[in-house]
Amino acid sequence: MSFLTRYEDDQSRPEVRSALRDLGMRVLLPGIVVFGIVVGLGKLIVASKAYSDAEERVVNRALAAERDSTWNTITMFWSHIGNTEYVIGVCIIVALIVWWRTKQWWYAVVPVIAISVQATIFVIATAVVGRARPDVPKLDPAPPTSSFPSGHQGASTALYATFFLMATRIRRPWLRALVMALCALAPILVGYARMYRGMHHASDIAVGAALGITSAVLAWRWLRRRDDGAESREGTPEGGRR
Repeated sequence: MSFLTRYEDDQSRPEVRSALRDLGMRVLLPGIVVFGIVVGLGKLIVASKAYSDAEERVVNRALAAERDSTWNTITMFWSHIGNTEYVIGVCIIVALIVWWRTKQWWYAVVPVIAISVQATIFVIATAVVGRARPDVPKLDPAPPTSSFPSGHQGASTALYATFFLMATRIRRPWLRALVMALCALAPILVGYARMYRGMHHASDIAVGAALGITSAVLAWRWLRRRDDGAESREGTPEGGRR
């Protein structure tokens, strides 16, 4: 069974009890490990004053020095792609559409799981690490969370990485390629915008992106399929390619 086609190769309906067990074993437990890694990296970066001051500050100041009204406007829209309300809204809409088209709730919830895992780890980690934001003029109101990791970057990466994986089921090659390209581009634009607007250090963006990708992978694999060693599941295959 291919990683990309696991929900097509085995379309059987899971029992609620086994699905909850899979969620705990395949998402929540690994999520705790990921949380520990994120916090450990954050603490290490904060402790490495020489690195953050000598290297990352240069990047932030260079971006701030190149600002102009045109790019201020463009990056404002790019930054909004990673806003919490935008990410949640798009996630719910897409999940409902996928559920309607495939009749597979266990597949439709994948993006919901991805952003939930990312958000949970991000909120706790940013409180524990407590990194200050870059010392450059900021173009956005600073949220109450600290700088590390980037929540905008993590949320947008988790969302669009999941959409990237789901887009592999689109039949039309040109549409599939277009959707996958847009999904790959969106988090990159968010990351650049957040640094340009003075809201995050480069390492905040990098770890946020890594967290988002990890959350998407955990969500994509949240449910055991037959080739994962799952027990036989009741139900018949439903849905299929769009």
